[in-house]
Amino acid sequence: MTIQTVGIIGAGTMGNGIAQACAVAGVNVVMIDIAQAAVDKGLATVAGSLDRLIKKDKLTVAQKDAALALIKGSTSYDDLKSAQLVIEAATENHELKLKILKQIDALLPPEAIIASNTSSISITQLAAATSRPDRFIGMHFFNPVPMMALVEIIRGYLTSDATHDTVKALAERLGKSPITVKNAPGFVVNRILVPMINEAFFVLAEGIATAEDIDAGMKLGCNQPIGPLALADMIGLDVCLAVMEVYLEQFGDSKYRPCPLLKEMVSAGQLGRKTGRGVYTY
Repeated sequence: MTIQTVGIIGAGTMGNGIAQACAVAGVNVVMIDIAQAAVDKGLATVAGSLDRLIKKDKLTVAQKDAALALIKGSTSYDDLKSAQLVIEAATENHELKLKILKQIDALLPPEAIIASNTSSISITQLAAATSRPDRFIGMHFFNPVPMMALVEIIRGYLTSDATHDTVKALAERLGKSPITVKNAPGFVVNRILVPMINEAFFVLAEGIATAEDIDAGMKLGCNQPIGPLALADMIGLDVCLAVMEVYLEQFGDSKYRPCPLLKEMVSAGQLGRKTGRGVYTY
């Protein structure tokens, strides 16, 4: 099956990033959110991102206009009926995702594929909420989606080869470099990355070094393009915390116990770039 239209649930950071990647590659997009204001903000974010690419001579005005013309924003799930693939990119909340998946499963044609952009929740468990576990798969993009080449393709226990191959082909069509991963907590990247971010918060909380020096140490000593604390701000401290709590529950391993400083910052509403303040002030 060739994917001509992709539905995306969620117009936030990940959702609008996936929408941009699809549209630039010539794929029709229907981007859904619960509020029109959220849809409008998502569309504006895509337009702004494309404008920055134009300024860097990486995109033409004509290409921008063509991409934006392929994205339809909506607040109605009914507009997803034309999609061959729907990617759920809602907040990393298990119950919310299950609710969304049950709703879209009921209205999509039986041949449609459903994917989740979850970074931590079991694909097999999510698939079980639908009537099509063979056509359910994980499609984990990385932030910022338009720039990051990786997509983790996660097979649930019942995911079919045809579903895997179709989704992998789409990822490659978007210019991504997909890797195939078995269903396991954290998949590959986050299982390695999240403990590093958590440990960076412990180092900061213990006063061993400043945030700037922690990030500089990892950039200069490990050749990372961004330090773990700055990366946490980019991801969202609330997202980091939620993922750690999921891993702690699933693994029962204390290395996933969230640093109290991280929990305190989230409680205070300092969530990183999206709120203007996290480890750093923006």
